[in-house]
Amino acid sequence: FGAGGMSILLRTGGLAKAFTLHLQGGTRIPVLGQVDLAVSAGECVALSGPSGAGKSTLMRCLYGNYGAGSGRILLAHRGEELDLASADPRAVIEARRQTIGYVSQFLRVIPRVSTRDIVADPMMARGMAREDALARASALLDRLNLPERLHGLPPATFSGGEQQRVNLARGFGPRYPVLLLDEPTASLDAGNRAIVIGLIHEAKQAGTAIVGIFHDAEVREAVADRVFTVEPMQDAA
Repeated sequence: FGAGGMSILLRTGGLAKAFTLHLQGGTRIPVLGQVDLAVSAGECVALSGPSGAGKSTLMRCLYGNYGAGSGRILLAHRGEELDLASADPRAVIEARRQTIGYVSQFLRVIPRVSTRDIVADPMMARGMAREDALARASALLDRLNLPERLHGLPPATFSGGEQQRVNLARGFGPRYPVLLLDEPTASLDAGNRAIVIGLIHEAKQAGTAIVGIFHDAEVREAVADRVFTVEPMQDAA
């Protein structure tokens, strides 16, 4: 995956995606067309483009939530390139467990599971001992200013900002080689935004390849090595 000494961990080739509106007579809405993106170890690429251009759709394709219409999504995984666009679901799940993390804007709340366990779980899935994972979970939650009294509670009743911080701890905890960040500071105050900027810089220094949507220009300028523009598609064919 090396190019000029840089190790490319995630790249797309000719990636396209359209949605078909079956309730509207099969109208086809193209969203992404011929996206060619490469992200290297230790690099943060910020996605740019007007609202509706397909930035979030691209992120969901990169994580395998949306199937690609055409093209390839190549992830450096276990010493090989895995094409997430054509991989079977088990391979995608395994890649998510080991190689690629995703911090969305919303926490999927798991009933009756404590916040500390929710954060520790993906670290244990990557092979970290339970005690170490719980200790790192607590340290990250402390760093993100989530009061210790909340660590043992399920996050269902937390505020949006508190849930976002749980999400961030869960995403940064496992030290994935590739990390997708969808507006990671959207519901955070200035102090916590600064902490997230620090976490992103540390991940980059450790060699993580990061793709992010940052509507906060200050955050984007602080973390992004370059901007990749997602061009809006023309309306439906």
